[in-house]
Amino acid sequence: MIAPLSLNQDSNSGCSYCGVTGHIAWNCPKRNRPKSKQAILNKLNTTTSTSTTTNHTNKSIMLSSTTSIKDGHHYYEKGNNYLFGRKGYPSDAVKAVCSFRKAIAYNYPKAEGVLGFCYEFGLGVTKDFVKAEAHYISAARQADDGLSMARLAFLRKYGRPAVKIDRVEAEAWTERIKRCEDAVAWILQAATLDQDPNAQYTLGVCYHDGLGVPKDEHAAFRWYKASAEQGNARGQGILGYCYGEGFGVAKDEFEAMRWYRLAAEQGETVAIYNVGYCYEDGIGVEKNVQEAVKWYALSAEQGNAFAQNSLGYCYEDGIGVPQDFERATYWYQQSAQQGYPWAECNLGYCYQNGIGVDKNDSLGAFWYKKAALQGHARAQHNLGFCYQNGIGVERNEEEAVKWYRRSAERGNIFAYHSLGYCYQNGIGVDVNEQEAVFWYYLSAEENHAPAQLSLGYCYRNGIGVPKNEREAVKWFRQSAEQGNALAQNSLGFCYEEGLGVKKDCPRAVYWYHKSARQNNPWAQCNLGFCYANGIGVQKDDVKAVEWYRRAANQNHARALDKLGTHLQNGVGVEKDLDAAFEMFKRAAGQDHVAAQYHLANCYEKGLGITVDLRQATVWFERAAMGKVPAKYIYIYISGCRSSHERLRRLLVRVCLISPGLSHTMNDDDLMCSGFICGHSAPAA
Repeated sequence: MIAPLSLNQDSNSGCSYCGVTGHIAWNCPKRNRPKSKQAILNKLNTTTSTSTTTNHTNKSIMLSSTTSIKDGHHYYEKGNNYLFGRKGYPSDAVKAVCSFRKAIAYNYPKAEGVLGFCYEFGLGVTKDFVKAEAHYISAARQADDGLSMARLAFLRKYGRPAVKIDRVEAEAWTERIKRCEDAVAWILQAATLDQDPNAQYTLGVCYHDGLGVPKDEHAAFRWYKASAEQGNARGQGILGYCYGEGFGVAKDEFEAMRWYRLAAEQGETVAIYNVGYCYEDGIGVEKNVQEAVKWYALSAEQGNAFAQNSLGYCYEDGIGVPQDFERATYWYQQSAQQGYPWAECNLGYCYQNGIGVDKNDSLGAFWYKKAALQGHARAQHNLGFCYQNGIGVERNEEEAVKWYRRSAERGNIFAYHSLGYCYQNGIGVDVNEQEAVFWYYLSAEENHAPAQLSLGYCYRNGIGVPKNEREAVKWFRQSAEQGNALAQNSLGFCYEEGLGVKKDCPRAVYWYHKSARQNNPWAQCNLGFCYANGIGVQKDDVKAVEWYRRAANQNHARALDKLGTHLQNGVGVEKDLDAAFEMFKRAAGQDHVAAQYHLANCYEKGLGITVDLRQATVWFERAAMGKVPAKYIYIYISGCRSSHERLRRLLVRVCLISPGLSHTMNDDDLMCSGFICGHSAPAA
């Protein structure tokens, strides 16, 4: 085995063996003289490792630790000299790579970090992100190499084709680099003294994300610009981002598009994706979704995870291409497999809702969790929803609150609202109405319509805040104007009843109409009632029936009862006692008191059903008791006065017409005979 050059030796110095100039140690006659058997045996005794090739095994002999480090450092420095043309060396990336490999052979980890840099940027070797990643990992783990840790933090955060995104690991590398002194010294020297465009871009990233240096968007912009102006594709691409977002420079969308195009022309996949993004949103260019899809596809097919996700979204929503759910999930899958959290969340949603794939709640929750663990706020909220409702996972309300809280910590307005709901209803936490209002307010202030509706309900009913109908109307209005159907119905009710606002029945009908057109059964029923009674609109029984029927088709109890009344009396519709009976029966089964009364009346008088006084008694009693479900138990409210009176009269009638029954039977006797299921409530 030929010994490598010593630490500071190069081809311009004399031979380290004989001191004679004109030749170097590699060719020194004294050095290459035959060694004694004992010398060879001594050298062999230092061997500590073996390597296996495809067809045979070669045993390599390790030098002493000190010599190995010195020689490794020598080749490392020599590689840098070749890479950047330092100290009179010609700039030769291929020779630089050879030197770095020799340094690695002498267990010099820093050289492996720079070799990773060469693979990442295609310096002296074919660009290969996977090999770059492998070298970075090896150098970072062996020697806390700052260059490697900085690049791993970047690659794990943003990914590159075939390099998996992992935001948790990215944060870990970011934290680890903070403990490394002079972590970006190599990058800084290459960027400043050597003015290398790849290093300038990399230094910009360090300032952008605070890797080894404090975050400084203006410094990041300057280094990106220096790189871009030397024609570096990645520098050009990220400079476009700076102009597009106003990062470290005044926002200029046309300039952003110019730099994106320059980078895209060099095949930079992120820039190609960004060109597509600009076309989709009309940033610095006329909006053209078909053109956007073309650029997304070009980037996606080269393995860019961001573009794969965006292309999936275009197929899911039919943006620039015919809607194709299967193609959407294909591209979401491609992106998700590279660890892109947005795609993981989107894929989870597809599985949960059977979009382009067979519905699979377990896989839905699986992909939500993958994204949630990377800190994706929407996925964290969706995972919380799965735990709250037992969708794809075992129901666990405490776990649901945990994920809602994590999502809320990242500013997700959906999570704010969900936390408010949990506190209001004691889901996974103790009931705390003030805390509920706090979370509703945070979400409502961010213009989240469902939270504005919930906050309005709190003010209307005095939940967690003093009752304030005017404030309720304010929040109902904000939600309604965003198109929330429930809020539109609530606002209509406020106008109809004059709650917190001047009574205005035509205005009530306006909001009922807007809500009803969104298929809200409560609004449809309210609108039917307005038409039936000429409230805010000209009386029209036909239209009343139309809207009652729409709500009844959604099994809305009040609408079923109202429609039954119209069918029974032939008002606005052809009389149909059988259909009326069925409407009353469906509504009564939902504990609707008026429907229970009407159903009892049908049984008593034989309207649409054979007379059955026993059933009439049962339903009159239920109506009189006013039994309604309240979560897991039943509560009793003041029942129907008419039902109470009808029940008493019916019992008398039963006593008079039923043979074998005493005319002097009391309530206890009647209960035993099966005519009363329990004591009826007194009239209120």
